[in-house]
Amino acid sequence: MIDIKFLRENPDAVKDNIKKKFQDKKLPLVDEVIELDKKRRETLQRAETLRADKNRISKEIGGFMAKGQKDEAEKAKVQVAAFSKELAELEAQEPVLDEKINKIMMTIPNIIDSSVPIGKNDTENVEVTRYGEPVVPDFEIPYHADIMKSFDGLDKESAGRVAGEGFYYLMGDIARLHSAVISYARDFMIDRGFTYCVPPFMIRSNVVTGVMSFEEMDAMMYKIEGEDLYLIGTSEHSMIGKFIDTIIDEETLPRTLTSYSPCFRKEKGAHGVEERGVYRIHQFEKQEMIVVCKPEDSAMWFDKLWQNTVDLFRSMDIPVRTLECCSGDLADLKVKSFDVEAWSPRQNKYFEVGSCSNLGDAQARRLKIRVKSKDGKKYFAHTLNNTVVAPPRMLIAFLENNLQADGSVKIPEVLRPYMGGKEKLVPKK
Repeated sequence: MIDIKFLRENPDAVKDNIKKKFQDKKLPLVDEVIELDKKRRETLQRAETLRADKNRISKEIGGFMAKGQKDEAEKAKVQVAAFSKELAELEAQEPVLDEKINKIMMTIPNIIDSSVPIGKNDTENVEVTRYGEPVVPDFEIPYHADIMKSFDGLDKESAGRVAGEGFYYLMGDIARLHSAVISYARDFMIDRGFTYCVPPFMIRSNVVTGVMSFEEMDAMMYKIEGEDLYLIGTSEHSMIGKFIDTIIDEETLPRTLTSYSPCFRKEKGAHGVEERGVYRIHQFEKQEMIVVCKPEDSAMWFDKLWQNTVDLFRSMDIPVRTLECCSGDLADLKVKSFDVEAWSPRQNKYFEVGSCSNLGDAQARRLKIRVKSKDGKKYFAHTLNNTVVAPPRMLIAFLENNLQADGSVKIPEVLRPYMGGKEKLVPKK
């Protein structure tokens, strides 16, 4: 959500940004909101004038009465009544205009960073850097669900009977590996100075609309029937929501948090859920990181956040690359975004395992997260988020890259303390 003052003074820049995101259908909204904003400011100005005139004439009535000028007093009373009626009409218009303006402003995309490559969709995202040497072994790597089943580690059939498609049971060593990765990621981020947090797994609608666009909300969020609560699609939602309607002292910034949570997603759209594997599902767990900082620091923190994920995967010998999202692939609130992709030796390509986003002051503006400087001035914070690790997608990369020719899976040294000292997993089938 951009500043209405910026839009008012730079309509062409806002329109150009909309074109860069290939959302030309939103171009008329700029002129529409400018006209509504003009009407709103005129309404407020007229209301302010009426209040002043009403107060002035009301005071004159007493003087007329004291002097016995009843006719003048009656005329003044009629004028005050007329002002009161018009003022009431204007005051009734104000919230209507505010709602219309806010609704449009919530759909106009944020101004993207000048470094973002221009492209229509994710097929035009740009590779930035590769880390580690991708390897394709000289033996066949089974589908990830089959690897898990060789350890008696995956049961989607039972989960289908219990909850339907898009759910799963993880069992035995695979379940333990899942928890080990989450625990290792937690400690990895704590060691990097982040404060660990377990947040609420449900949030109210005002937080939902504060952290994401309407399109994302419709495609992702599960609503609790009969209550103003939604299941979180990722813990960054409740983590950023933690600061709603707050004023943060500048000297306490940045706020760097890492959080664990389950995540719930509709996966509504053409891709849907994955029937056989666990790549795209309705429920999973994730370790997340978020930063609330001063505007001048957000670019620096953006680079630190995605680097954390790269370093985590490389510590487990998993090759990764960073991919910069092009303009058309950026969600409306995002200023800039990198995907981290892990190497899949089975598919002989990279696939997404995490996403790092700088949202500028868009979320802070919606959620009223402000910073107070030493001189007392207030401004909106910048917010960023990034995936530390999200099993079971991470498990796919882990199993494929650590699978041995005999079907066993090597446990990297950093994970062994979380796996009871095991150096490898031995299949049961």
